[in-house]
Amino acid sequence: MQAIHGAASFELLNKRTIRSTPNPLDRCTVVSIYPREINEIKWTTQPSTYTIPPGTKESPAILVVEPSSWWREFDVDQPLIEVVNSSIQVADSIIKDWSQGILGCDMGDKMPGLFYLLGDVKVEEVKTKHKAELDKAERKQRNWYALLVKIGDSFWSRSQGNPMQVPDLCRLAATELGQGDKPWLKDSTLVSLVKCVACGQLRNPEFPLCPHCKNVVDQELAKKLNLKFA
Repeated sequence: MQAIHGAASFELLNKRTIRSTPNPLDRCTVVSIYPREINEIKWTTQPSTYTIPPGTKESPAILVVEPSSWWREFDVDQPLIEVVNSSIQVADSIIKDWSQGILGCDMGDKMPGLFYLLGDVKVEEVKTKHKAELDKAERKQRNWYALLVKIGDSFWSRSQGNPMQVPDLCRLAATELGQGDKPWLKDSTLVSLVKCVACGQLRNPEFPLCPHCKNVVDQELAKKLNLKFA
């Protein structure tokens, strides 16, 4: 999206901006199968706030967008000039600006299930006439979920089994992929790290071996688990 250009001044803030009437035929429909609400704010445009409710492939969420406007100053003594962004620019910006930077998203084959269609498209039309786009979005989203689960496994391993260190998006991905057996999905309050009696570093009390000093600090648990150490 474009930003307000020109010299920044207090006079600019005091100038009145009046939008022209948007072209009623210039519309795009943003489609989401992402299972959480999406909120995107464009601070320098009017309108500035866009909200898409949670969606699924079976019941995709939609948001119809129109052109937006921003204002450019050429001279402090002249009125601001309105610059119009088409609905295609608005829809594309909502998807890209919200998705870019999200953990694991590469804006290619691994990204949230978002896309846009030209015109004011109804949900039933999305499901019937645009099934190919829905299938493609689902594939990209599942690829993204699979990567997030791997990232979750990595955080779990590096944090000595502390679920508090696993990002929330990884939990969402595992749940959506039906991998509810992941140990890091359990309530993080169930695991609290304790100090190792040998080295003083924090360790997970559910494991008998300290990952820092390598001492067996819980002989009873090791015996219960039938562990043998070289």
